[in-house]
Amino acid sequence: MAQSLSDILSTAPLDLTPYEALYKHFHANPELSLQEKATSEKITSILSNLGPYEIHTKIGGYGLVGILRNGPGKTILLRADMDALPIKELTGLPYASSVTMRDGDGTVKPVMHACGHDMHITCLLATAETLARTQDSWSGTLIVLFQPNEERGGGAQAMVDDGLYSKIPMPDYVFGQHVMRMRAGAVGSRPGTIMAAADSFKITLFGRGGHGSQPHHTVDPVLLAAHVVVRLQGIVSREVDPSDLGVVTVGSLQAGQTENVISDRAEIGIDFRTVKLETRQKILSAIQRIVEAECAASGSPKPPVITPTRRFPPTTNDQNAALQLAASFGDHFGDAFDGDTPRTNVSEDFSTLGTSQGLPCSFWLFGGIDPELWDKAQEDENEALMAEIPGNHSALFAPVIQPTMRTGVDALCLAALTFLRK
Repeated sequence: MAQSLSDILSTAPLDLTPYEALYKHFHANPELSLQEKATSEKITSILSNLGPYEIHTKIGGYGLVGILRNGPGKTILLRADMDALPIKELTGLPYASSVTMRDGDGTVKPVMHACGHDMHITCLLATAETLARTQDSWSGTLIVLFQPNEERGGGAQAMVDDGLYSKIPMPDYVFGQHVMRMRAGAVGSRPGTIMAAADSFKITLFGRGGHGSQPHHTVDPVLLAAHVVVRLQGIVSREVDPSDLGVVTVGSLQAGQTENVISDRAEIGIDFRTVKLETRQKILSAIQRIVEAECAASGSPKPPVITPTRRFPPTTNDQNAALQLAASFGDHFGDAFDGDTPRTNVSEDFSTLGTSQGLPCSFWLFGGIDPELWDKAQEDENEALMAEIPGNHSALFAPVIQPTMRTGVDALCLAALTFLRK
């Protein structure tokens, strides 16, 4: 009788204590997108000591891969992202980040791993060691991939464009995971779309500047921008089918430098989320229509400029792969696994690693919130306490290290072994 996947993992139990220290190191030393040099070098140093991995670095920036060849069989790619966010950490943890870096525009900003990529890195390194130690139980090729620049949505495509698939064997399946605002120890996935697509734009609106006491000699871009922002809020509520998913967010609005000067321009940062391509096009068309019409209504001296800044594809799980993983996760995690987890509006560029080559992908979510805190909020139906639990991109977000890490490592190992087990 074949060993269960849980039995395989139990034959080589991994002490995660060194990885807990490693996680704290990554958390305390975050790096912004496109600047992940020290993170990449640290990963390379560790991976080179975990087993006979063939390592390729500097792919699409600071991306790297490790390849473990272990006889005939399937080829499985496991991915983790590496970059952090321009957020000042407020967790108060002893290993909190105090790092600052220059962003792409030259501005010095505080930096924090506010999205859990430090946990992703650590889990994948521990997985690389676990699978190297259990080679007698599986056959095939394992690829561990550490991706830069996920937060700006360009890292996966950059690795592909930089010849990733000329350096590594073509995988049969591409898998990834993300720590989320869920109970630590829980795992969730679903066939089909699990994460929405996202588009971001910078919109520059032009006015005619002047003295604040003489608005009749100006075209006020602040008033123009205010009308644009209000009108944008009607797109989802009045133009998108209520049974479909659509979210439009104005994340930034910048105009002027002082109180008594009317500026000559305003900039709006917009982000929107969709699942269906036709809905995406509808929202795009509505944004352009509203912006151009409001500029005309305000007498703007020249047309607006709409500049794309980010684009994330939807993350859609291959039906067959997701169902096979669900069976493995259900056997191992029991009731802590949800095979029909709700779709999230969070977005990822992970799927580009697969869709660019026509490869089946599957992605899952795992929890990072202290189980006692989560259960207390649930049991007491305490909406105020639940609302205070920070999520991804919050200055207070920091996954509880265990059982988060153990769950993430087990999930990655299970995903690989589902297709590589002898």
